[in-house]
Amino acid sequence: MTSPGAVPPARERVVLAKRRGARMVRTRVEVQEQTEVGDAMIRGLVRAQLSLALRVAAAVGLLFGVVPVVLLAFPDVADAVVFGVRLPWLLAAIVPLPVLLGAGWFYIRAAERNEQDFADLVDD
Repeated sequence: MTSPGAVPPARERVVLAKRRGARMVRTRVEVQEQTEVGDAMIRGLVRAQLSLALRVAAAVGLLFGVVPVVLLAFPDVADAVVFGVRLPWLLAAIVPLPVLLGAGWFYIRAAERNEQDFADLVDD
């Protein structure tokens, strides 16, 4: 309570845009409170991750799907021997492991990059 004759302190106007880091606070709040903007940002991240997963799965599926087609289209290739092993067995038993490991490595790196881009957007 102030005394009747006392002068109240001058009001100070605080503007969010003048503070350094105001955008960071606003975007983080948008995401945390699940506002329309925050929801759109999260949907964008989910869409980017889904797109990445579908592209990697399609590439691996196409790569593995082409092998039987090539072996059927070119029967001479199916009779080829590499390192003492027939090519179809080599393609079915040995090649998939490095391909899947490489695809998994690429997917993890790209997914982390998507998440880092999202975090940079929120913390920007």
